[in-house]
Amino acid sequence: MKVLFVSSEVAPFAKTGGLADIAGSLPGELRSLGLEISVIMPLYGKINEAKFKVKSTGKTISAQVRDKTVKAKICKTDTVNNVTTYFIKQDSYFKRDQLYGTPQGDYPDNCERFTFFSRAVLEFCKKFDYKPDVIHLNDWQSGLIAVYLKTLYSDDPFFKNTATLITVHNLAYQGIFWAYDMPILNLGWELFSYKYIEFYNNINFLKGGIVFSDIITTVSNKYSKEIQTKEYGCGLEGVLSDRKKDLYGVLNGVDYSIWSPEADKLIAANYSPKDIKNKAVCKKDLQKIYNLPQGPDVPVIGIISRFADQKGFDLIAEVIDKMMALELQLIVLGTGEQKYHDLFAAIGKKYPKKAGIKIAYDNTIAHKIEAGSDFFLMPSRYEPCGLNQIYSLKYGAVPIVRATGGLDDTIINYSPRTKKGTGIKFSKYDSGELMKAIMRALKLYADKKAFTKLVKDDMKLDFSWKMSGRKYIELYKKAIKKAKKR
Repeated sequence: MKVLFVSSEVAPFAKTGGLADIAGSLPGELRSLGLEISVIMPLYGKINEAKFKVKSTGKTISAQVRDKTVKAKICKTDTVNNVTTYFIKQDSYFKRDQLYGTPQGDYPDNCERFTFFSRAVLEFCKKFDYKPDVIHLNDWQSGLIAVYLKTLYSDDPFFKNTATLITVHNLAYQGIFWAYDMPILNLGWELFSYKYIEFYNNINFLKGGIVFSDIITTVSNKYSKEIQTKEYGCGLEGVLSDRKKDLYGVLNGVDYSIWSPEADKLIAANYSPKDIKNKAVCKKDLQKIYNLPQGPDVPVIGIISRFADQKGFDLIAEVIDKMMALELQLIVLGTGEQKYHDLFAAIGKKYPKKAGIKIAYDNTIAHKIEAGSDFFLMPSRYEPCGLNQIYSLKYGAVPIVRATGGLDDTIINYSPRTKKGTGIKFSKYDSGELMKAIMRALKLYADKKAFTKLVKDDMKLDFSWKMSGRKYIELYKKAIKKAKKR
């Protein structure tokens, strides 16, 4: 089976969120399971071509955007997981400091940029005689590929039996553009309909991907159910309900060659479930980095996050003074919306001995937070899957999470009576419930024997890609079967 994995971001080349981590690790697992798989993405200006040994293939492709033909060079590298990653090099679209926009807003030509990307992927296939059985799409940036295959390319014998599977990583991000951008897409106005890509009188790239793909997946079983409801459906709940027979939840896995305290080269000292004493070394290192008192007995609660409304920071704002009155330290790393930059900066200034704040993206410090924290806090309003709670299990940072989406699927609420569970979970989206969860966590921390056992048990859990990789292969087969019936 030949698969082309299409993503707008792939770790370690370029990353804004969890999509990049998945795109950087899942293809390697699929390759180990016997698939012939390659990855394709834009060649952004921020990608270090020398470091990743990105080389030109010597070939160019052309794609139609509006009434103009745009050319691009194709580059590639084989430096990650022995999987070939191809890059579409079109500097006027992709040689920029950021992937999708600046903190002030999205790039105004994103519709044109990712229309070109979608057309370019299909033209790449033809130019390189890369005839995939399945094209695996990811999020809105590649959604138009499914639309094109069943419209502009529907009579092209090259793609006669090519199936599509789209993974929705976060339904809140849909690629919505105004109606007058339709000519950019080179699609007929008949597709500007509620049945296809129209969405409240706008164009919706993700909707197009959902409507036209053979199979739809999202990144946890619970989230696949939640997005069919008005509360979580972001306006697409009806479309998703119509496709529910083709909609599957496949839990994200993690790459333990990168995220494991036994081998992690970015942390102060390595440790394992058999011997966790060096976790204390990592904790001291983390407290030093954040200029906090280096007390081994004070519980440290870590947060690594994109600063966005979905992440539950409004709940933290409501109880922060109560939290800081407790015997704990709060350590935060992240960047995003300005109001949360201001919130956490104010917290750090008000509580300099108890709250450490770094408003940035820093992969090294992210690893140090996982290794040095006693707890990891994710009070999300919604969470399609979440990866940090899974990293935290492996690093022995007990997760404190709200029971939504992938957080609910991956974390079992700990019972002091039975001594069973993997983390602290609360259900109602309420600051009082968050505070109760933190109090439960601190009570557990005070029981050193029970807490140490929980940490060691959590570290033994396996959320690698093995099971999910096999699930994807089964879904690829379903997609191929559907495509052959067209």
